[in-house]
Amino acid sequence: MIRIAIVDDSETARMFIRRCLEIVGFSKANFIEADNGKDALEKIKKTPVDLILTDLTMPVMDGETLLKWIKSNPKLCEIPVLVITSAGNPAKESELIKIGAIGVLPKPISPAKLNTFLAPFMKDKEEEQ
Repeated sequence: MIRIAIVDDSETARMFIRRCLEIVGFSKANFIEADNGKDALEKIKKTPVDLILTDLTMPVMDGETLLKWIKSNPKLCEIPVLVITSAGNPAKESELIKIGAIGVLPKPISPAKLNTFLAPFMKDKEEEQ
């Protein structure tokens, strides 16, 4: 079973992201939720995940810092990370991709937008099962 971490300081946003993921085909996924990057890292170290969706702007540890931590950790660096943000900044998006994000998805998200980024990932996961 696929495990997906949803990291956002807004409980409503986490719920919406989860619902979008369920709509695009992750209805049987095991979801792990965290309200900031630090909380996410603690949970991911205890329960490995296959995919991380993270907000960019959060208290305690933001999404960019979380992404850097994940990509610099040999045990976590292979986990795909999709950044979701309301800041439409092409320079920042480019920087996040260089750090290792699989994509940067602007808010508000929709199942269709999410599917665009995750369709290749879903195909890989289907082949593994």
